[in-house]
Amino acid sequence: MKAVSALAAVRHLLDTGVVRRGDTLLDSSSGIYAYALALACHRYGMRCHIVGSTTVDRTLRTQLAVLGATLEQMEPCCDLKLDQKRRVERVHEILAEHPEYHWMRQYHDDVHYLGYRAIADRIREAVGGAGGGAAGLTLVGGVGSGASTGALARYLRGADDPARPPADVELVGVQPYGSLTFGAEHVPDPEIIIAGIGSSIPFGNVSHELYDTLHWISFDAALAGSVDLLRRHAVFAGLSTGAGYLAARHERERAPGRTVLFIAADTGHRYVDTVYARHREAAALADLAPREVGDQSQLALPWSRMHWNRAPAPAGPLRPGRR
Repeated sequence: MKAVSALAAVRHLLDTGVVRRGDTLLDSSSGIYAYALALACHRYGMRCHIVGSTTVDRTLRTQLAVLGATLEQMEPCCDLKLDQKRRVERVHEILAEHPEYHWMRQYHDDVHYLGYRAIADRIREAVGGAGGGAAGLTLVGGVGSGASTGALARYLRGADDPARPPADVELVGVQPYGSLTFGAEHVPDPEIIIAGIGSSIPFGNVSHELYDTLHWISFDAALAGSVDLLRRHAVFAGLSTGAGYLAARHERERAPGRTVLFIAADTGHRYVDTVYARHREAAALADLAPREVGDQSQLALPWSRMHWNRAPAPAGPLRPGRR
């Protein structure tokens, strides 16, 4: 999914003269976006510098090296929230040393929405209109930077085309415990915060008012979803996909007439040791159900669900402005 975003963003920056071929593009990443930006830089003749999470594995490090990207990886850290904060601090240090570098700001610049317009068009064709038929379409995905779910919801609802009638598209966001994006920073996950779909810092690209429902899913529950997805459907995907699959199954059970689509952002290769090798520990999905909560004070592991009702961002630190 991030490749779609990075390619369109770099193309737009080149077309508008913000950057030129040969310039260095810089950003922070927990993994998927690093690879996507390296691919985009490779295609368009740019240099790529990544400040990577401690979770970047050997396979990705090798791919980045072959593509010509430079990787600075954070030292091992037991707290991925601290890891994210350290990465952003390092980005600022690099910019002070190299003001000619262009910071892609995947968390804050809505140029990363652009690539999803084509994906929305493909979805519209596949489901017979953006509304998914008479009963409507429910889109489920990890929130992360906000670009993929937010952009798809906007385009599918027709926000970019006033001539198109509004479509019945509900947006369901998936978050890990410990993420402040929707106010769950006070509930830690003893296993691990799921990299890529949560945040320990405010993200300007998250448009809270687009989301109808939120699911907070723990590592253990997401592991069960990932294992079931492979065992039942032979789909080998990442941990955030397992969480999205779990949420999507529940939404389908609640409204069986609606078309439910969930986002599988990456493959499962970097989760072989941490998730799939533990498949015998996976709970049966029939034994898992979300706790319905009215506000964030009621959140509890392993799985909580709340109606967000397209509300604005929760009270807290001001979100960085978009570009």
